[in-house]
Amino acid sequence: MDRAEKKEMVETLNDIFATSGSVVVARYKGMTVAQMSDLRRKMSGAGAQFKVIKNRLAKIALGTAADGAGADLFLEPTGIAYSQDLTAAAKVAADYAKTNDKFVIVGGLLGKQALSADGVKALAAIPSMEELRSRLLGVLLAPGSKFARQLNAPAQSLARVLQAYKEKQEAA
Repeated sequence: MDRAEKKEMVETLNDIFATSGSVVVARYKGMTVAQMSDLRRKMSGAGAQFKVIKNRLAKIALGTAADGAGADLFLEPTGIAYSQDLTAAAKVAADYAKTNDKFVIVGGLLGKQALSADGVKALAAIPSMEELRSRLLGVLLAPGSKFARQLNAPAQSLARVLQAYKEKQEAA
């Protein structure tokens, strides 16, 4: 890698660290090409990406993008998973780490704050933005639907009473 390529890679990493919702740092030592391809496929399915990076270049990029936070995570062969959604990369990485013991989550970044491996797992446990929106919408719509049911209850009760009276008259 020549100097121009390194500079371009640092700029790319700087952009990733600055604009991504979250970044998961993981070690992948001993994984096969097929396993890496499977991981990348799962990441892209969730709207995230996984990239193998050079630690030295990542530390340089972190110096400007995150004020050096998380630089101690980049020691051995390292890859980063990142996405615009705060939880997408963390969810896929945590699920993949459960099934593959060679993929080890070391930590992560949330904005300019470094996270431990447990912090990344906690981030993975948070519901996605769409799920939170649907829950909020359900909470907002619940009083209206309950009110509509309460308004219809007397009419339904009256209809049942009239139906019972009609059936009684027909039987007699």
